[in-house]
Amino acid sequence: MSQSLARALQILASLGEGERSLDQLATELGVHKTTVLRLLRTMEADRFVRRDEAHRYRLGSRLFALADAAREQHVVREVAAPHLRQLNQKTGQTVHLAAWENGEVIYIDKLESVRTIRMYSQVGVPAALHCTAVGKILLAAQPKRQREAVLASLDYHGYTPQTITSADALRDELDGVRTRGWAQDRAEHESFMNCIGAPVMDQAGRIVGAVSVSVPDVLLNYEQVLELLPELLATTQAISADYN
Repeated sequence: MSQSLARALQILASLGEGERSLDQLATELGVHKTTVLRLLRTMEADRFVRRDEAHRYRLGSRLFALADAAREQHVVREVAAPHLRQLNQKTGQTVHLAAWENGEVIYIDKLESVRTIRMYSQVGVPAALHCTAVGKILLAAQPKRQREAVLASLDYHGYTPQTITSADALRDELDGVRTRGWAQDRAEHESFMNCIGAPVMDQAGRIVGAVSVSVPDVLLNYEQVLELLPELLATTQAISADYN
């Protein structure tokens, strides 16, 4: 771990115990005030800490969002686990669970196919927003302003000839996702893989996760993958019911 990162984490831990002045933080870290101030300015710019009118530092609002994301991901993963196993056993195919975190969609669980063909996805790694089913589900669920900001910032890397490569095309796709309540990845991220995804919702109807089923086209073609949609929707509905 880098020295700067270690010190930043120590600052957060200290502020977790209560507000601190610059002098107090410098004393606790055992470094000069200028070193601490440089870290605090960076952390304040990203809202990890905030400074009040008395020039005392407290934890920032960015941590509330992180705490909510961590809580939701932990709860969703725990609640979803038995349902994901059942879906995996029934279909024999790769099953993913993903959640939104700070402008990215992160895989938080994965059950491998019973077949020998494996996907490149990994737990803890972001999913491509413009060409994965879980990415489309969770991006479509974001408030319009945030969604538009993401659409403007994506590089739209073309993984396959089927990949969506423009903001306008993705915007239309997301409109369709919200209308029908599920998403597809028709060989858009991996040329040999078709995928369908559906949302997990909390009691208020807020989307807190997405589940997908992915199948190599050597096993099932796209139309056959769509036949798994009722099983997928039943799974996400069951997870949503248990989550609440």
